[in-house]
Amino acid sequence: MKIHAFRLTKGMDLKKCIEDYVVEHKIKSGVILSGVGCLYKVVLRTADGVTVVTLDNHYEIVSVTGTLAVDGCHIHISLSDNDLNVIGGHLKDGCLVNVTAEIVLGEFEDYEFGREFDESTGYKELTIKKLD
Repeated sequence: MKIHAFRLTKGMDLKKCIEDYVVEHKIKSGVILSGVGCLYKVVLRTADGVTVVTLDNHYEIVSVTGTLAVDGCHIHISLSDNDLNVIGGHLKDGCLVNVTAEIVLGEFEDYEFGREFDESTGYKELTIKKLD
């Protein structure tokens, strides 16, 4: 496994920056190993797969996880507010870093992840190919 690490600063879009990094570094298959930091604006899709919620408040990143590929990333995040209440959901564009976000990715060099539309779910779903 090859490791990638980078830091985001105030005002950067968490999801967009991760996706841009994956494309720029041609990561064919990867995972988020670690993500810590804080956000001041959060955009999440809820568990119903339809509803998108936008929150303007200070949140600490408790965990972030996802599968990464050049043609699409699937990322979920958990956040805590000032009262230590935890929320989470599917990460959408528009989640803005407050002070910092430290991201560590793992790249699998012997796999290729992809995304193909699945009629049964209505989403582009993960495909996995083992490379020779």
